[in-house]
Amino acid sequence: MKTPHIPQDAPYSESQRAWLNGFFAGMHTQMIQSAGSVNQANARIINILYGSQTGNAESVANDAANVAKTHGLKPIVQSMDEIDLAVLAKMEYLLIVTSTYGEGDMPDNAQMLWDAISAESAPKFENTQYSVLALGDTSYDQFCQAGIEWDNRLAELGANRIYDRIDCDVDFEEPAENWISAVIPHMAEGASSSTTAFIDMQTPAKEAPKYSRKNPFPAHLTVNRLLTAPDSSKETRHYEISIAGSEMTYEAGDAFGVIPTNCPDLVAEIIKAIGYEGEEEFPVNGELMTLNQALLSHYEIKLPSKELVEEIGKRSGDQELNSLLESGDKDALSQYLWGRDILDLLLQFPSMEFSGAEFIALLKPLQHRAYSISSSGKQFPDSVHLTVASVRYESFNRPHKGVCSTYLADLVNSDTPVRSFFIPNKVFRVPEDDTLPMIMVGPGTGIAPFRAFLQERAFRKSTGKNWLFFGDRNAATDFIYREELEAMKQSGLLTRLDLAFSRDQEEKIYVQDRMYEYGGELFEWLEEGGYFFVCGDAYKMAKDVDKALHEIIAKHGKLTDQQAVDYVNQLKKDKRYVRDVY
Repeated sequence: MKTPHIPQDAPYSESQRAWLNGFFAGMHTQMIQSAGSVNQANARIINILYGSQTGNAESVANDAANVAKTHGLKPIVQSMDEIDLAVLAKMEYLLIVTSTYGEGDMPDNAQMLWDAISAESAPKFENTQYSVLALGDTSYDQFCQAGIEWDNRLAELGANRIYDRIDCDVDFEEPAENWISAVIPHMAEGASSSTTAFIDMQTPAKEAPKYSRKNPFPAHLTVNRLLTAPDSSKETRHYEISIAGSEMTYEAGDAFGVIPTNCPDLVAEIIKAIGYEGEEEFPVNGELMTLNQALLSHYEIKLPSKELVEEIGKRSGDQELNSLLESGDKDALSQYLWGRDILDLLLQFPSMEFSGAEFIALLKPLQHRAYSISSSGKQFPDSVHLTVASVRYESFNRPHKGVCSTYLADLVNSDTPVRSFFIPNKVFRVPEDDTLPMIMVGPGTGIAPFRAFLQERAFRKSTGKNWLFFGDRNAATDFIYREELEAMKQSGLLTRLDLAFSRDQEEKIYVQDRMYEYGGELFEWLEEGGYFFVCGDAYKMAKDVDKALHEIIAKHGKLTDQQAVDYVNQLKKDKRYVRDVY
C-alpha cells in the first residue's frame, strides 16, 4: 500500500502541498494500523514452542513465526518452560521445534513440560493439529530423540500430525527452511480468506546478524596463556580474541563459536592411509579442491561417522566389529570405539581400499565448537576471552588431540584468521536486579561464564552477593585465575569462594560436597531471591549438583522430596536455576 502524495506540478503552494502530504501520510499510517489490528484479530493463532539448550531451536522457531505472518497467521512463540500442560492441551495449531541434549535427553527448558505430558494423567489432544522439527547430531546414538518422543507422544494422545517430522543433523538450516516452507501452508489451510498477511506494528522483523555460522568473522588471537602449572595433569589455556571492526556485540553468558582447521599431521596420515598423495582434486560443495584442502577445512576427520564405521565393517570383514554392528548394542559399540579415531580404524584394517570420493562421502562436515565466553562484553567490547582445556591423550600407540582445543593452542598465531561467531544464550544471564544474590557452580573450565558474570557485576556496580563454588584436581597446579579470584574476594565483589580440589586429599572432594557443607546458607540465599547457575560437565558433575540442590532444599527448607522438586521446578520457571552444561 503506497502513501498518497501531491505531485510537484499540482497547483498548490509549498505550504499547502506540505500540509496535504502530511495529512495523507497520517491517514495512510492509520489505515495500515487499522488493517493490521483487524487482521491480527481475525488471524488464526498458531503456537510455536521451542526446547533449546544453545539457542538454535529458538532461532528456528522465530524464523517460522516470521513466515507464518506472511500467510496471515498470528504466531505465538514461547519457550516450553513458559506454559503448563493445561494450556498446551488447548492449543489447536502447534509447532514444536526442539533440540536433543546429551544422550537423548530433553533440553533443560523442555523437561518439566515433557514430564507433565508423559504422565498417565495427561489429557487428550484430539483438537490439536501439529508438526515437529527435531534438531540433533548424528554423532550421538540417540539422534533427535527429544523430537522423536514429542512427535510420538502427541500422536499417542490423539493429536493430528499435519506434516511429518523432519530430523535435522548439525547442518540444520536448509532442512529447517524446507520444513517451515512446507508446514506453514498446512497450518494456514482452511483459514478465513480475510486473514491476509498482517502488519505486526509491535514486533518489527528481526534483523539477521551480520556474521553467523555460515558467514563467520575472521577474528584474531591476541593472547594465548597457559593457566595451569607446567607439571599439571591438565592443560588449560586463556585466550583473548580480537573482534575489533566486526560491529558484533555479546553479553555475559553467551558462547563463542569457533570453526577450526584440522591438524595437518593427522590429515597427512589419513591421506597416506587411503593411498593418496593429497594433491588429487575432488568436488566439494560445488567446487574442485585438493584432497588435502578438503580434509583440512571441510570435513570431520577425528570421530568416525556411523556410515563410515558400517562401511569399514563391511569392507574389512572383521568379525568383532561386524558382530557389534549387527547386535545393535550401542553401549558395546561405543566402548569398542572409545579412544579410536578415523586413522586408528584405517590403520587397524590396512587391506581396505577407498577411493577419495568414496571416503569423502562417508565423512561429516567439519563443525564449529562452542565455548562459554569468560569475559563481559561491557568491560571488553572489542575482545572475547575463552578458557579452554586442551585435549591431548595417548591411545592405540599414537598421540590424539582435540580438534579445536589444539587448533587454538598449536596452530593459531596472531596472523591466523579465527573464523568465529556469537551464539547468544538469552537465559544464562546475570540477574537484571543488581541487588539479588548469585550462586555459581563452575569447576574446571566451567568457571568461564562466571568470570564473565563477576566482571559484569563489577561493571554494573551491583550490590548483590556473589558466591562461587570452584574446584579441580590439585590446588597447586590447577587453581586457574587464582590471583583474580582472590582479588575479587578481597575487594568484596566475591562474597564467598568455596573450593574443592579433588586430589589434594585421600578422600575426593567435589563442588557438590562443598554445597552440602554449607547447605543452610545456600538455602538462605535462595530464599532471598538468589539465582543458581551451573556450568560444566553434563554427564557427572551437573547431575550430582542437581541431586545435591534437591537434597539441600528438602533438608533446610523442611520439605518433602516432592515439595523440593516443586521448589526447584519453580526456580527453573523463574529462570533462577539455569545451566550451561555440555
